Amino acid sequence: MALGLVPAPQGPVPPAALGPAPQGAAPQPALARRLTARYLRQRSARRLSPSPFPLFSLASRPVPQPLLPEPRPALSRSPSQRLLWRGLVSQPLWPVPPPVLLPLPGPAPWHRQSGSAGALQLPGTGERGLGRFPVLCFPGTCCCEGSWDVGLTILGETHEEEDEILPRKDYESLDYDRCINDPYLEVLESMDNKKAQRYEAVKWVMVFAIGVCTGLTVLNDCVLVGAMLLFSLTVPAAVEECTEKGCLALSLLELLGFNLTFVFLASLLVLIQPVAAGSGIPEIKCYLNGVKVPGVVRLRTVVCKAMGVLFSVAGGLFVGKEGPMIHSGAVVGAGLPQFQSISLRKIQFNFPYFRSDRDKRDFVSAGAAAGVAAAFGAPIGGTLFSLEEGSSFWNQGLTWKVLFCSMAATFTLNFFRSGIQFGSWGSFQLPGLLNFGEFKCSESDKKCHLWTAVDLGFFILMGIVGGLLGATFNCLNKRLAKYRMRNVHPKPKLVRVLESLLVSLTTTVVVFVASMVLGECRQMSSNSQSGNNTLALQGMSEDVNSSVKTFFCPNETYNDMATLFFNPQESAILQLFHQDGTFSPVTLSLFFLLYFLLSCWTYGISVPSGLFVPSLLCGAAFGRLVANLLKSYIGLDHIYSGTFALIGAAAFLGGVVRMTISLTVILIESTNEITYGLPIMITLMVAKWTGDFFNKGIYDIHVNLRGVPLLEWETEVEMDKLRASDIMEPNLTYVYPHTRIQSLVSILRTTVHHAFPVVTENRGNEREFMKGNQLISNNIKFKKSSILTRAGEQRKRSQSMKSYPSSELRNMCDEHIATEEPPEKEDLLQQMLERRYTPYPNLYPDQSPSEEWTMEERFRPLTFHGLILRSQLVTLLVRGVCYSESQSSASQPRLSHAEMSEDYPRYPDIHDLDLTLLNPRMIVDVTPYMNPSPFAVSPNTHVSQVFNLFRTMGLRHLPVVNAVGEIVGIITRHNLTHEFLQARLRQHYQTI
Repeated sequence: MALGLVPAPQGPVPPAALGPAPQGAAPQPALARRLTARYLRQRSARRLSPSPFPLFSLASRPVPQPLLPEPRPALSRSPSQRLLWRGLVSQPLWPVPPPVLLPLPGPAPWHRQSGSAGALQLPGTGERGLGRFPVLCFPGTCCCEGSWDVGLTILGETHEEEDEILPRKDYESLDYDRCINDPYLEVLESMDNKKAQRYEAVKWVMVFAIGVCTGLTVLNDCVLVGAMLLFSLTVPAAVEECTEKGCLALSLLELLGFNLTFVFLASLLVLIQPVAAGSGIPEIKCYLNGVKVPGVVRLRTVVCKAMGVLFSVAGGLFVGKEGPMIHSGAVVGAGLPQFQSISLRKIQFNFPYFRSDRDKRDFVSAGAAAGVAAAFGAPIGGTLFSLEEGSSFWNQGLTWKVLFCSMAATFTLNFFRSGIQFGSWGSFQLPGLLNFGEFKCSESDKKCHLWTAVDLGFFILMGIVGGLLGATFNCLNKRLAKYRMRNVHPKPKLVRVLESLLVSLTTTVVVFVASMVLGECRQMSSNSQSGNNTLALQGMSEDVNSSVKTFFCPNETYNDMATLFFNPQESAILQLFHQDGTFSPVTLSLFFLLYFLLSCWTYGISVPSGLFVPSLLCGAAFGRLVANLLKSYIGLDHIYSGTFALIGAAAFLGGVVRMTISLTVILIESTNEITYGLPIMITLMVAKWTGDFFNKGIYDIHVNLRGVPLLEWETEVEMDKLRASDIMEPNLTYVYPHTRIQSLVSILRTTVHHAFPVVTENRGNEREFMKGNQLISNNIKFKKSSILTRAGEQRKRSQSMKSYPSSELRNMCDEHIATEEPPEKEDLLQQMLERRYTPYPNLYPDQSPSEEWTMEERFRPLTFHGLILRSQLVTLLVRGVCYSESQSSASQPRLSHAEMSEDYPRYPDIHDLDLTLLNPRMIVDVTPYMNPSPFAVSPNTHVSQVFNLFRTMGLRHLPVVNAVGEIVGIITRHNLTHEFLQARLRQHYQTI
């Protein structure tokens, strides 16, 4: 017989697995947090333990709890191998006796399991089976038995065989669903029409303020980027004046010094706030989908993002600033209505509105739309972008608010840019950062048409090629991202900075050498001169937007390659759109290839970066190349090169990001040409369909690489073969309506669940069970009072009808009540609930007959009464909401809705609380604060119905309740991810 005390496993172990401290040891929540942080860092860095004891997935399962009457988690078990594990908190609140050695036998007949959550899930080591672990048991506590399947994979890690990323469970969801509890009902009761109108008016004011602040933020970046570009472009001006006596090397070193310095500063800002890296669109998409990405909408993030993108663009990297502007707008939308900041704690105003994730979601949608509108001058496109790319919940009122916010951002930017650029305050001449100018044929070319019906065939082919190019871009970038996750991110942060500097160094050298060696000297035409004037109208200054670069070319000629590389990206796009016949096919091909590879390598490094403008520029070169080939080799003289450049830009951008509706409207608004609507729409649809055949869009790829459980718009058709009972989690961690503080603290400290079902148990002889225990008596009384029967409801309605001023109705009610049966015989539903029902037999098909009684005890019937959130339980403990066993629950203090939401959005952590002043035997009545009417589904509900309800209503937890009101499982976001559903579908096929 083996002893339970064996050598501890190597590698990091979660705090819950460490056991309680010896007698007299003080609580050490800081130690628990440090161990948890160390574990999560090592897990994210792929540092798997070489020990036969693999790491725990801390966010997946709780450990067991004490015995009744307090709720206790249970462990799932295999009939062949077992693990002995005791229910203990990560840090004990009160002194406990010293540990004793305990053997590891099989299950004894006296052993009893509770009906709560299953065992801790272990990451896989390539072997199937169960692990055996050391256990410490203490006198006076129960040691529960269970097992762990170690053939699983770390959530968020990569299969070595399948190279697949699985969603991680340690991402929190946002509470978009309203909690209709007693404090909220009190607010509704006090709400009248005037208060409702005032609340709506304040919301409109906040939406307008978000639009204005977003426009000012984009304006600030626009002005600063122009100033930095003006400073950095002094180097190309010096190159033009150089001779062949060694001045080129000095100019190259000067350019390298500028670019490396700017990129280094951008990388330092990302080290301060890592979530500021990238475009921010995947993070905002996750937030609007209901996933809480840490730090994504904090003030520090928008400062680092806005400043970092300035240095990234000025540093010569092939990145855009439009994507970060969308993220900045979303942060403004999330933070401005709160009137307080976590980063700047002195910013604290007593603003009683919008203290929920539901309200913040609407403002984030408006802010993201405002960022798109300001960047492209497309308020309608910004509204559709917010709808298409993120928001899972939408209504007509939100549509108006988002559009109003987008308009406010667009005209704020337009007003100030027009005044600063032209000195004409009050005029609106520059609607957005990126304006494609006016598309029109030259008056001298009578054969030219913007596009014809014949051109649609070429546009479809360009859409196919653009989808293939976009799929190739995404595939290469995905491989680069995986390489960074395995070889760059686990290393010290300095390595990320060095990678950014390496990319900057390579880009600068390639651009410099390509302009010197591969460029062609082309004759300067009148079109080029007029193009310069057009460009000057679009940008910030004549010097910044100077279009042509001579670079060792004779007079009246210019270097076409240098003109594309050594201009701001917006100016290069306008060159390709409006300069007809000035770029050779060889130059366009080499420029496209170099820009394609360098922009793919750049996206994903540790700097703030966008992808819209680089994709547009790369696609414009592709489209311009097609136009030149059609003119030169097929002889199509009627085509307009700018149209093909625009369609090429749409095709490549659509193939990369896979957006359709919003991108169509954005491009139409940017061109101010409605006739381009049909070709742009067809091209984007074809590019999306072609790219989707090979992989997902770039933003979805990066979301999946991070293991974020993002929910798509709908499930696949074959998923309807599954029911809610196939995907639900039957192991539950629950609380009773009246629960002791000791039990609540134990549950909160040993689990990471964010909501707990409030249940009561069904027992045969409840009257005998109630004797001598006030806590159990309160729970059973609450269950009886909460059961709604048809007879009881009819009696209530009949009694209410007695007050009706009609003697006939009163006589009818009296006669009806006189003929009713006694209450003891009428409540048939209550009698059914008191019986013992067997759980679903197909949940554990490999269960042996000898374990039937333990499975019955472990999954005993539980009457479902509602859901209560972790944040609510912690708030109740912090504010001392409890009563003693000698008193009634009416003596418990009551909290208002404002008091419950006072700590939003940073509720206290249970490990940070000093609960020594609380009596562990005190009882908490959670019924006034739970949600008694959450959304619920039947076990036989199809997965498509479950998915649509969960996503469209913005749910975080979805209970599965059978026909007699018993909770049989719960569905969370993780249970609806594509990977989880695929795994369940494979199991379904195996059981057929």
